[in-house]
Amino acid sequence: MLVLDGITKVFSGSDGSRVLDGVDLTLAPGGRLAIMGPSGSGKSTLLSIAGGLEPPTGGRVTLDGVDPYAGEASARAAFRNRRIGFVFQEHHLLDGCTALDNVLVPALAAGNASLDRVARATKLLERVGLGARMTHRPGELSGGERQRVAVARSLLLSPRLVLADEPTGQLDSVTAAEVTQLLVELVMESGGMLLVVTHDPQVAERIGEVRQLRDGRLSP
Repeated sequence: MLVLDGITKVFSGSDGSRVLDGVDLTLAPGGRLAIMGPSGSGKSTLLSIAGGLEPPTGGRVTLDGVDPYAGEASARAAFRNRRIGFVFQEHHLLDGCTALDNVLVPALAAGNASLDRVARATKLLERVGLGARMTHRPGELSGGERQRVAVARSLLLSPRLVLADEPTGQLDSVTAAEVTQLLVELVMESGGMLLVVTHDPQVAERIGEVRQLRDGRLSP
């Protein structure tokens, strides 16, 4: 279970900008949630805090009872790699690597690119419709195909939580719908949790539950 309890975030500076103001959020296993809100409302910041990337100013984050900010930075990085999958608006693929190698990056980071991991990466690429494109590099793939690789990569280690920040922001409406559907199906098949930030109401509707973030607060 993902629990965000009273999360606040204040950025230092002359204005002491308070981006998040007492955000509470609970996501149970198998849960799906889309967060919408105007630009600058703190959606990406909230996602970064939930994913162990940026500590909150106040409040507490736990994933399956573990606070990722309680340990050292190295332990937090290992926790993220093992428990959390990320999909961003930019695919962040390695240009010199094949689609298969890009999916294997989390396993390589964990020092465990075993044959089982290669088999899972292969299966995921087949599942997202890229079975015939595994040896292609990002420059040889379309935008939608690159994002499909990113989705497969996020699921390689069967994370408990998948976080997606505007994952279809650079895709046309048809491709966006296809990628969103694949993301939902694959996360649900693994029994994980899915938290998505999006500005697209159609994407949000496909995710399931939708909440609004405005003025630093999340709607009930």
